[in-house]
Amino acid sequence: MSVLFVLLPLGLVLGGGALIACLWAVGRGQFDDMETPALRALFDDDGGAPPKAARDENAQNSRDVS
Repeated sequence: MSVLFVLLPLGLVLGGGALIACLWAVGRGQFDDMETPALRALFDDDGGAPPKAARDENAQNSRDVS
């Protein structure tokens, strides 16, 4: 029974903290755009040519096959 005197206030504090964090995030606009982050994974960010070591390895593998 005495454990309730610890767990009940602790649960209320944690729940209140979660509520405050959620309200803070909504107020800062964290949930305004729900579609763009999901679509961002579909776009290819081609950063340019692969590193030199990868190009050399691919060239060597293509010579070995033929």
